[in-house]
Amino acid sequence: MYSWKMLFATKSIAEASIIQGKLEENDVPVQVLNKLDSSYLSFGEIEVYVPEQFLIIAKGLLENQLSEQ
Repeated sequence: MYSWKMLFATKSIAEASIIQGKLEENDVPVQVLNKLDSSYLSFGEIEVYVPEQFLIIAKGLLENQLSEQ
């Protein structure tokens, strides 16, 4: 059983999906939790979680992904 840690939070569904795809592409397990309010999209965030043992790898991949944008 994994101990999940939050890697990233955003208000953009597209950005969360891109990060999820990058992690999955590199065989990092990922869970996306959408906490955006369905009526008021300015409330809440979309959180991206990875297992604790993958956190360092995931942070490196995230840094590379954000620097490419």
